[in-house]
Amino acid sequence: MKQQSFQPPERLLMGPGPSDVSRRVREAAARPTIGHLDPAFIAFMDELKGLLQWVFRTENALTLPVSGPGTAGMEACFANLLEPGDKIVVCRNGAFGQRMLEMSERIGAEVVTVDQEWGRAVDVAQVEAALKANPDARVLAFVQAETSTGARSDGQALAALAREHDCLSIMDCVTALGGIPVEVDAWGVDAAYAGTQKCLSCPPGLSPVTLSERAAERIRNRQVPVQSWFMDFSLVMNYWGSGGQRAYHHTAPVNALYSLHESLLVLKEEGLSASWERHRRIHEKLVAGLEALGLSLLVPADERLPQLNAVRIPEGVDDGAVRGKLLEDHGIEIGAGLGPLAGKVWRIGLMGETCREDKIERLLTALGAMKQSDSWE
Repeated sequence: MKQQSFQPPERLLMGPGPSDVSRRVREAAARPTIGHLDPAFIAFMDELKGLLQWVFRTENALTLPVSGPGTAGMEACFANLLEPGDKIVVCRNGAFGQRMLEMSERIGAEVVTVDQEWGRAVDVAQVEAALKANPDARVLAFVQAETSTGARSDGQALAALAREHDCLSIMDCVTALGGIPVEVDAWGVDAAYAGTQKCLSCPPGLSPVTLSERAAERIRNRQVPVQSWFMDFSLVMNYWGSGGQRAYHHTAPVNALYSLHESLLVLKEEGLSASWERHRRIHEKLVAGLEALGLSLLVPADERLPQLNAVRIPEGVDDGAVRGKLLEDHGIEIGAGLGPLAGKVWRIGLMGETCREDKIERLLTALGAMKQSDSWE
């Protein structure tokens, strides 16, 4: 019996990622595949690199899309900037701070953690105390936008502390990039990585990364090779360097890169400041609508991300049943809580194309109807 082509259902993606992808970006991926060393593709790579520098607000030469999702960008940064025996201070206020810790330990680094309650921003004063107590720390790592909780930390203040204490900074801005300010050069961030599937509204599978000259110098002066050949930036940059001859490193995901390029063009047409403002404005409308339904958010107002909202599940409400009914009856996906927040919060994403007034109205209408009919108890 002949198998049929897969036809995915239409969904409104209002979870922690992926976000909705516009027809324009989807159609970009359908353009003809060409070779990853084709002269036309090499010129395209330079354009894409320039767009990534624009969205990161940086002049860093070492700016490229890692072939893999945001976690691949994370691992690439840690693998290149840490060596066995290095000391790193890791800020842990959610699932992705924990992932930073685990990656550091696998590399053989000595990890000092600064812990915060899930749902709160990183405490800058505690980080400063940790750096003072560990003057031999070589790296400070933190999550600017913690996807597991919706908490927003002060990337500018944390990067400044790293410079003050002669550390390199690694900033996770997977959920931040495009939705809230990310100012790599102005803040002095040494390494930042993101994902395409959040506020950039591009299909998952690529991780934009940028590293400062200080970080590049650390890579050049390593005592031992990067443990991952595939993620060794000293090799990858022979392919992603600007102009001239490109040395083959791996077969780039050509069509996925078309989509990323198109999504960045869409964002540039809107403007970064306009995108940040749209995410703030739609977030406020969502919060007002949720409060009208008797729902509240986990994160204090001054520490919230506009693009990722952790909503407390009311007493007696069946978490899985509500999410399942939203998906089955209304075609809307929202996310579950992770770790200690499992069964306690829903994660509602307002990222990129999903961050539109008509889409939050659709969600609020669905939740209101479910509450009125007692179908979420």
